[in-house]
Amino acid sequence: MSATDIQDPNRRDFLYVATGMAAVVGAGAVAWPFIDQMRPDASTLALASVEVDVSSLEPGMSLVVKWRGKPVVVRNRTEKEMKDGEAVNLAQLKDPLARNANLPADAPATDANRTTPGKEAWMVMVQVCTHLGCIPLGQEGEFGGWFCPCHGSVYDTAGRVRAGPAPENMSVPVFQFISDTKIRIG
Repeated sequence: MSATDIQDPNRRDFLYVATGMAAVVGAGAVAWPFIDQMRPDASTLALASVEVDVSSLEPGMSLVVKWRGKPVVVRNRTEKEMKDGEAVNLAQLKDPLARNANLPADAPATDANRTTPGKEAWMVMVQVCTHLGCIPLGQEGEFGGWFCPCHGSVYDTAGRVRAGPAPENMSVPVFQFISDTKIRIG
């Protein structure tokens, strides 16, 4: 041991702290590229929400947009389609839940719970059969809603499963009307 070590223990402590800090900064510099690569890229973030102009959709018309890699149907339902959806006895439904991401998970599958208050004519839902992920045909089937020709699942005008092997209603994504003619999905 030298006389300098005994006289100045603070110098040694400083060197230990400085070396430790340099090691932490170096480890952070090495780890940052690995941490940074886990963030979603710009194309994924761009698909997080999509705005849809529905000004050209007359009652009875629909359009399909792609959102997060899935087809989402936006339908302007007719008065008859809305009345048919409201007239359904909930006890006859295979799936009693609304499956609407805008509502609590236990909301019942009423026609109103599958739409937005004040915009009941508009159906917005992921157009994927809940049986095996097929794409059902619109305005088809016994109930005038959607029909999956692959395995025979039938959905009504509110996207609720009524027959076939599908276990759940088609899901309603998070969406909102940002104006009278634009919908933001996601």
